[in-house]
Amino acid sequence: MSDSIFSKIIRNEIPAQRIFEDEAVIAIMDINPLVEGHVLVIPKEPAETLGELSDGAAAAVGKVLPRIARAVERVTGVSACNVLQNNGSEAGQEVMHVHFHVIPKAASGGLSMQWKPIEIAKERVAEMGRQMARLL
Repeated sequence: MSDSIFSKIIRNEIPAQRIFEDEAVIAIMDINPLVEGHVLVIPKEPAETLGELSDGAAAAVGKVLPRIARAVERVTGVSACNVLQNNGSEAGQEVMHVHFHVIPKAASGGLSMQWKPIEIAKERVAEMGRQMARLL
């Protein structure tokens, strides 16, 4: 794994506005926010993608994400937020260290998405589901 900006923040080599930290997770204000109150939640374990993250580190992130989301919503005054994780460069990940964005959704800003569902044959969906289940 490369020595990312998040690794340097975790080691206190680069300053960041920390809003939460425990032995496994750090949460910081995003320095390039989409909207006021945009927070990054970062596991301290060095892993580039979610699939490389240990179950323990993933559980630690999952434990704090709801708390961070509640704090973001309360401080920004919004009633909704997006939680986003870009997993791999093809999915838009720019810093190759697993991290989650908590982005307040205000009427005038935040994350914009258009959902364009596709049609897939039921048989194909069922086969893919069976294959995934076998891997788990």
